[in-house]
Amino acid sequence: MRYTARLLLLLILLVVLIVGSLAGIIVVYGHRDHARPADVIVVLGGGTTGTARRTLHAAALYHDGIAPVLICTGASLGESRVTEAGICARTALRAGVPETAILREEISRSTEENAIETAAIMRANGWNTVVVVSDDYHLWRTHLLFDAQGVEAWTSPAQVTIGRLRYSEEAFSVAREVAAAIWYAGKTALGLPYTRVGG
Repeated sequence: MRYTARLLLLLILLVVLIVGSLAGIIVVYGHRDHARPADVIVVLGGGTTGTARRTLHAAALYHDGIAPVLICTGASLGESRVTEAGICARTALRAGVPETAILREEISRSTEENAIETAAIMRANGWNTVVVVSDDYHLWRTHLLFDAQGVEAWTSPAQVTIGRLRYSEEAFSVAREVAAAIWYAGKTALGLPYTRVGG
C-alpha cells in the first residue's frame, strides 16, 4: 500500500509539473509580440467578441505596414449563418482596411484547420510569410500548428492593442490551452487525424 501511495503521489507531482510548465510556456510566449513585415496577416476566429478584438489588432498591424493583405478565418458560429471570417471582415472594414485587402477563409472550425486552410491559401498566392493574430494565451500552440504546415509564421497578441484580458478569462483560457496542447501532442504521437471541431 505504501509503495502504491508513493507511486500515485509521484504521478500526481509529475502531472502538476508538466501542467505548470506548459502553462508557464504558454503565458511567457503569449506576452511577446513577434510581429514583423510579412506577406500576409491572419486573424484567427474566436467567437463574436474574440474575433472582433483580434481583428482590431490585425487592422492596426495593417495600418503600420506589417503586411498588405488580411486573411479572416473561421466558419459559422453554431447554427448561425454568420461566420467568424465575416465578423472579422466587417470589423476590419470599419477599422479602415480596404475590402480589396481582405480575404475570407470560412471553412475552418479549429485552430488546426485555421493553419491548414491558411497554408493552402498562401501557397495558392505565392505567399511565404505570415503574422498570425490571436489572443496571447492562444499563440504558442498556434505557432506550433502553423509550423507543422511548413509556414514561416510570427505571432502577435491582440492584447498589444486592446489591453489585457480579465484575470479570470485569462486563467481559464490558459488552462484550456494546456489541455489542447496535451491533446495535440497525444494525437500527433498516435497518428490521429487533425482536429475538425474546437481547439
